[in-house]
Amino acid sequence: MAQVTLSNVRKAYPSGFEAVKDLSLDIRDGEFLVLVGPSGCGKSTTLRMIAGLEEVTSGNISIGGRIVNDVHPKDRDIAMVFQNYALYPHMTVYKNMAFALSLRKVPKAEIERRVHEAARTLGIEELLDRKPKALSGGQRQRVAVGRAIVREPKAFLFDEPLSNLDAKLRVTTRAELKALHLRLKTTTIYVTHDQEEAMTLGDRIVVMSKGTIQQAGPPLEVYRTPANRFVAGFVGTPPMNFFDGQFSRDSEGLWFVEGSNDAQGRPCRARVPDDRARSLEPYAGKPVVMGVRPQMLHEAADSPQAWRLPVRVIEPLGDAMDVYCSTPKHSHIVARIQAHARLAAGAVASFTIDMGATHFFEPGEYGKALGR
Repeated sequence: MAQVTLSNVRKAYPSGFEAVKDLSLDIRDGEFLVLVGPSGCGKSTTLRMIAGLEEVTSGNISIGGRIVNDVHPKDRDIAMVFQNYALYPHMTVYKNMAFALSLRKVPKAEIERRVHEAARTLGIEELLDRKPKALSGGQRQRVAVGRAIVREPKAFLFDEPLSNLDAKLRVTTRAELKALHLRLKTTTIYVTHDQEEAMTLGDRIVVMSKGTIQQAGPPLEVYRTPANRFVAGFVGTPPMNFFDGQFSRDSEGLWFVEGSNDAQGRPCRARVPDDRARSLEPYAGKPVVMGVRPQMLHEAADSPQAWRLPVRVIEPLGDAMDVYCSTPKHSHIVARIQAHARLAAGAVASFTIDMGATHFFEPGEYGKALGR
């Protein structure tokens, strides 16, 4: 196991495009860290620089206290699992898993021990004599992981290893990967664009956008206290709703005013709890953005603070359903509520907002969180 440290790492291409910009990150010994973000955010480039598959333009990468910028990938003592598994089709599972050890002239008895131990850990002992074409996607993925395990590296690097699996298999396999990490306790750096995968796997997640880190921390901390609007909108399913508006104070307290009227002609506004109003008061009269997770919109027909909104689409999800609504100012609002048959497209639904769980941001895609 080893600590991995990135210090002011930058990756620029001859065209001038910067894929990674001045990135600094400490990955603790034995930590499971997930790099997550949309396509093109720089997460895979960062992983490839750690692996040695991409050159570092500037900055330093160290593994186990040794700077590895100029160290060949095979000498960095890391193991990488790719999206497409990269198995040798003409070799059996056993030979695929043993191949790297054979190249290193590891004694045959030691190779035998490591391969069978990894196969037992992954539940693939009965597959050792098969070739990749005779395996399912999930089995191939396990073989790719097993090939990494037998090397007993300082760190595992995973580049979207579950993206080729079907939805059900992704869920079960990510649980297996988490359990495997708890047993092996090897430093693991995992790249994904799936924020649900990141939340469930990582001890810590790093949200990236446009080559920079937007926020890093434990999954629940990032979910509950997003640093800016980008993080708030990226982490969480369904994505957070955003309402442009401003704060206004009257004799009753501080209100968020959305700026349009609901289906009954009443202003779309919501009262800010007193315990939050003090920190948000300085922004009164200024443009702000309110973020509301779909789970924080509740049906409440009789509440005087309810917003009555026209229903555009309903998506049943079993015990829950997503209700898509709109205001004259905001066309895409989703509420996740308990499933029932009383609502249909074209109806009007009444929702209150759990204002104790809302978030407020400065305007803009990366507007910082307010009142934290």
